[in-house]
Amino acid sequence: MQLPNDFNPPHGLAVELQPGLRRIVAPNPSPMTFRGTNTYLLGEQDIAVIDPGPLDDAHMDAILNALQPGQKISHILVTHSHLDHSPLAAPLAARTGAPVLAFGGPQAGRSEVMTILAEQGLAGGGEGIDTDFRPDIELADRETVEGNGWSLEVIHTPGHLGNHIALAWGDTCFTADHVMGWASSLVSPPDGDLTDFMNACHRLRARKWSVFHAGHGAPISDPSDRLDWLIQHRLSREAQILEALGQAQGTARQLAERIYTDTPAALLPAAERNVFAHLVDLTGRSLVSPIGTLASDAVFKRLV
Repeated sequence: MQLPNDFNPPHGLAVELQPGLRRIVAPNPSPMTFRGTNTYLLGEQDIAVIDPGPLDDAHMDAILNALQPGQKISHILVTHSHLDHSPLAAPLAARTGAPVLAFGGPQAGRSEVMTILAEQGLAGGGEGIDTDFRPDIELADRETVEGNGWSLEVIHTPGHLGNHIALAWGDTCFTADHVMGWASSLVSPPDGDLTDFMNACHRLRARKWSVFHAGHGAPISDPSDRLDWLIQHRLSREAQILEALGQAQGTARQLAERIYTDTPAALLPAAERNVFAHLVDLTGRSLVSPIGTLASDAVFKRLV
């Protein structure tokens, strides 16, 4: 994890990142959101608001007050329906008349294995889901959204959440919570799917980018290097899990206790979630197998 403490922008101020693009940081700093959620304003006349953020009156006012003469909000795009990204979308739409665009509702894009786990009773962990979120317009992968002077390509990037999308603006990409510079993305079943996450990382890595603008934290000026780090970070954790299973079978909890030896007890549930995400991925690749039904408390064994 990287913690660039020099990134500490004021909340509520529209800061120009490059011509036609401004960022407003919402006043919701936390261990999960870093300095707060980044809301982006794209365009010179028709303004696309990317990730309006949490339900917060001050942030609503900051977005509306950032509009300059001759500007209007024409599109409200939501990258995914976590509580720090999507709840302000509906009130902002009501104030401006702009439609809300997203991949779909909270369960859109959820993988088959995660759907099964959710039906078995596995509850989400970590970041809260905006269960009431419903876009006015559902976007498809590779679809183009256009406004006066700008064009965005939709890239479905599930993994952090099934309905997560990135948005390509030329060789600039709004990566939301899939790629961030200050931390690795949370992947917590059944909301997050590590197989999907890794596939999306490789998909983004296949393209040339100049900069990533993430959902939290500073711009990422070395997109390829950051993606390489994210991929290697996950592969290193995978290797640790396979090594541990090579020594003895275990549950996600037992494996977390054996691998995260320096982690405080209070953080072990999050570590357990992370290990289970890897175990589901490894099961799908026939490298490990649960003894019995795939479940968060199953005992796993190594196959190869």
